[in-house]
Amino acid sequence: MSQQTLETVFEEWQGSEAIAEEMIPLLGKLYRQYNIVTSLFGRSLINQSVIRILKDHRFVKKVEGTELDVRDTFPLVKAMTELDLGPAHIDVGKLAVAYKTRGNGDVHAFLERELAEIVGGHQSNGNHNEPKDVVLYGFGRIGRILARILIEKAGGGNLLRLRAIVVRGRGDIAKDLEKRASLLRRDSVHGPFSGSIAVDAENSALIANGNYIKVIYADSPSEIDYTAYGIDNALIVDNTGMWRDEEGLSQHLACKGAAKALLTAPGKGDIKNVVYGINHADITSDDRIVSAASCTTNAIVPVLKAINDQYGIEHGHVETVHAYTNDQNLIDNYHKGDRRGRSAPLNMVLTETGAAKAVAKALPELTGKLTGNAIRVPIPNVSMAILNLNLHQDTDAEALNDYLRRMAVHSPMQKQIDYVDSPEVVSSDFVGNRHAGIVDAKATIADGKNAVLYVWYDNEFGYSCQVVRILQHMSNVSFLVFPKDRD
Repeated sequence: MSQQTLETVFEEWQGSEAIAEEMIPLLGKLYRQYNIVTSLFGRSLINQSVIRILKDHRFVKKVEGTELDVRDTFPLVKAMTELDLGPAHIDVGKLAVAYKTRGNGDVHAFLERELAEIVGGHQSNGNHNEPKDVVLYGFGRIGRILARILIEKAGGGNLLRLRAIVVRGRGDIAKDLEKRASLLRRDSVHGPFSGSIAVDAENSALIANGNYIKVIYADSPSEIDYTAYGIDNALIVDNTGMWRDEEGLSQHLACKGAAKALLTAPGKGDIKNVVYGINHADITSDDRIVSAASCTTNAIVPVLKAINDQYGIEHGHVETVHAYTNDQNLIDNYHKGDRRGRSAPLNMVLTETGAAKAVAKALPELTGKLTGNAIRVPIPNVSMAILNLNLHQDTDAEALNDYLRRMAVHSPMQKQIDYVDSPEVVSSDFVGNRHAGIVDAKATIADGKNAVLYVWYDNEFGYSCQVVRILQHMSNVSFLVFPKDRD
């Protein structure tokens, strides 16, 4: 390769960086001023770095087979800032691919056709809907990740405002707040918090990226009056797992200022177990207590639905290879659960999972068709579900993968199902992935009516994103989505 060619390649890269840098403030303007949530084939463009934006453009080639460059998307983003758009979710990548085939060289005319429903729809006084107060009851692994996501989304069209967290203990408040701020600021798995966190010890609060978050100390819900803190009609997200039935969770609803409760664990009894993207429409205005099911249930249900819709599932077995959790012991010690008393970082631990049975609550058509088991392994995050399925229809690995790729890119389950086709990926590559589950195409086995699928999932972050989606739905936060499905 000549020196001139090398210089040309480098100059092209620098040019792409410059365009991505120019695009970032435009994406921010669309989000904060117009409530436009932008993505690139399902990957969020909000608050992303230059390199992340360039990598996501490369991702399109892998899943869509189409080259996409920032030079293709930038003109669209720039034109969108000039159209006075109303709130929406817009996939800029899909629009750019469509523009290549039917744009006729006029960006504004193309966007005015494709986005006709929202062109000129911006309201300078903001969205008519009022922000919904959210309270995190418990501030452990899931609670802190939910806080990160809610803080990140504040200021756009999310309309969810994290107003308070509830924790136990009433010792040295200033010291306690500093410790909790530090845990939110630094995470051994998910890295540093993106932004600034300050402590207001006098008023028992954390200030994160301008979000004023009251820290309420209480040993039970009965001690709390949320209206005393200016919080009303709030969604209470129970991250403790202490109560999983209606009687226990109803304690939250007895608090002044609380409207509904969402459990971040499988619910018991008649509580609806919801996997967003699958059965969230089952939530009615009368439902005051809802469960977000488990991380594993969220990971496998979308893929199982996709497979069942296309091929039909006769029966199957789900084997979960799960990261260890805080429920296990660091070293051998007493534990009420079988085998869980053995050291989590030193052992693979065979244990039970209710995920296979829980599938039936979101997909009743699979009732009694699945069995399940789990192995806890010595890593702190990212798990895998192995779906061993017997199908009604014949298929092969290529056809099965092609179908799942299309589901990941072009179906309503785009935010639930991700797709990777690389021979080198390992668990740490999926830390921070926002999908419920990621199909590993290279591992797919299919022969006739037998199929084995490997589905990765970030059991902390991906699950928390699903929880936030349920919160948005319960708050009646909904947007038009563009481009429209032409199938």
